[in-house]
Amino acid sequence: LGKQDYKKTRPMLRATRLKAEAKKTALGVKEVALVLAAILVFLLAFYAFFYLNVSDEVDLDLDPDEN
Repeated sequence: LGKQDYKKTRPMLRATRLKAEAKKTALGVKEVALVLAAILVFLLAFYAFFYLNVSDEVDLDLDPDEN
């Protein structure tokens, strides 16, 4: 009663601890996907902002009635 039949050795305990620490610090796929999605949305918004500004200026400069 109260005895353990199996006791882990020090190398096994160390390996288990290192595995747990690596799991805590590792980035998950979900986090990486969220960061990439945020960067993509930012770049698309940046591109759209400048595209719309440049296209409006070009349309104003090319007035067919001036010729």
